[in-house]
Amino acid sequence: MHRVRMPFYVLALAFLLLGSAWLWRVDGQTAQPGATVFEGARLITGDGSAPIENSAFMVVGNTFTQVGRRGTLNVPPGTAHVDLTGKTVMPALVDLHGHFGFQNVVEGTMSKAFYTRENLIDHLERLAYSGVGAAVGVGDLEDRSDLHGGRTHWGDVPLRVRQEVIPNAAIFRTAGTGIAWPGSGPQGDPSRVDVPYAVSTVEEARKAVQDYVLMKPEFIKIWVDDRGGTKKTLTPPLYRAIADEAHKHNVPVGVHNVTLANAKELMRAGVEGWLHVPVRGAEAVDDELIGIVKQRIARNDRPNIWMTPALITAWMDTQGGTRPAWLDDPLLRDLYSRDMIEEHWGRPLAKRTPQEVATARRDFELQASNAMKLRAAGMRIVSGTDTGQTRFWIGYFNHLDLESMVGMGMTPAEAIVAATRDSAKIARVNAGVVATGKSADFIVLDANPLEKIGNSRRISQVYLRGQKVDRDALKAKWQAEQSRKAK
Repeated sequence: MHRVRMPFYVLALAFLLLGSAWLWRVDGQTAQPGATVFEGARLITGDGSAPIENSAFMVVGNTFTQVGRRGTLNVPPGTAHVDLTGKTVMPALVDLHGHFGFQNVVEGTMSKAFYTRENLIDHLERLAYSGVGAAVGVGDLEDRSDLHGGRTHWGDVPLRVRQEVIPNAAIFRTAGTGIAWPGSGPQGDPSRVDVPYAVSTVEEARKAVQDYVLMKPEFIKIWVDDRGGTKKTLTPPLYRAIADEAHKHNVPVGVHNVTLANAKELMRAGVEGWLHVPVRGAEAVDDELIGIVKQRIARNDRPNIWMTPALITAWMDTQGGTRPAWLDDPLLRDLYSRDMIEEHWGRPLAKRTPQEVATARRDFELQASNAMKLRAAGMRIVSGTDTGQTRFWIGYFNHLDLESMVGMGMTPAEAIVAATRDSAKIARVNAGVVATGKSADFIVLDANPLEKIGNSRRISQVYLRGQKVDRDALKAKWQAEQSRKAK
């Protein structure tokens, strides 16, 4: 039998044609598995740019791969299409300050005893239902050194959950247990008081940080608050030692503090984050603090300085003596029972006197002024709800946080950027913007939040990591739980 020799140029031509076909496919000319184009919506990308009217964006797997106007994308034949005409799309929200896992939502109470994997995931599902794609837990229940040669043996639930991608749930990150003077840390429920490292000497402060960083937290949380003069709190030598030790390990520090004097010392110590407005308690930001902020930024000395104002309840209190529309919001009713809504906010707000309302408005206006002055100096405002405590609604507060930011003086567009792109940067998650290469986390709305920020609550659909959140199943589960409690 004679072998047929194929001329070299024929082989070369065959390889060229095969290679061209392969390139043709990977260049997007044939449908990719799991590819979907969403088109027709007004798109708020989350970067502060003008919305894209009649937009189109492609999702492949869990990632945005193309973003633009309808008709301008390179869409392969066979790609699935979803028509969002008449809708508005914005990025999913990011929460940098929550005490997730402690609240028993059905019972309306909180305790360290409720901190289980199942309860933490329930909270992450409530966040996802509400359009929150990622959240950072603060003061989480994690095994830590007791600073006396032993361990607390609290387990590693937050550390394990942060490694997982759970369907129908927000991505979770942890800022660890926190550090406080003994007894002056988280309040709300007595069982949580001992969660942070309890330090009263510089040596203990440094040892706490050295153990803390082994958790690889997003930041180290500290409390500098004497609780209205009822408790001792971390002193300047202690929080300076904490900041110094943390920065040796390249870990940022986030602080809950109250006074102007402490805010100045903490700013000088290089603290990066504030979980609440840095100056509260009827004090006002002054020129010296503003100057310290500007100097740090000018010197490039840990210039990424941020705050989660968390003025949600202060803003809600300004509406006392009335029945705000949000008390009857369908989204809130999906997440919490009618009885709990009335017990925690409906009846208390209705009973507020005109004098109490006036006081609440003055308090909100002063804290808002403090926050906006520091923002003008260069601090970044981001989103953090402080939820997970009784009366603090998981998921729903993320939308009231947007409302409170607009109440402070930010535009709706600025509030959205704060709660999406800028918060995602601090949380170090690849989300917060509808852009090529970012995680496909977005909310489909029935109305435009740029016209009225409360429209962020008019949720039609939520997509996380490119997958549609099964909101119907989550709602049915919660309703069943409430029914069992009622019986």
